[in-house]
Amino acid sequence: MAIHNDSMTYYATGRRKTAVARVWLFGGAGRITINRREAERYVTRPTNMKIVEQPLIVTNTRDKFDVWATAKGGGLSAQSGAVRLGIARALLRISDEYRESLKEMGYLTRDSRKKERKKYGRKGARARFQFSKR
Repeated sequence: MAIHNDSMTYYATGRRKTAVARVWLFGGAGRITINRREAERYVTRPTNMKIVEQPLIVTNTRDKFDVWATAKGGGLSAQSGAVRLGIARALLRISDEYRESLKEMGYLTRDSRKKERKKYGRKGARARFQFSKR
């Protein structure tokens, strides 16, 4: 499926952990496509599917716009979060009326949590090797 040649196309980028999603919104019947697949088939976990739909449900635009997204990096949960942020940002480009409800639910905030790097002399980022007194 290619991007529609509609004059009313809105683009935004969403990020989460190491995942990056590019999201296009355009008028339609509410179809969500991620990486050229239906969202339900790409994001197999129902909770992740709900995460993707959240901005559209809060703004009552679930059946008004089609979503076309590409997601790279991270896992499926991170990609779902990235798509959610991308959809929320694209909705802002459509109308500023959505800002209050999206901000109230926290969909405009980029989740900056990432994996902390492993430190030398330690087992992980913070965990240490077992201490032996004798």
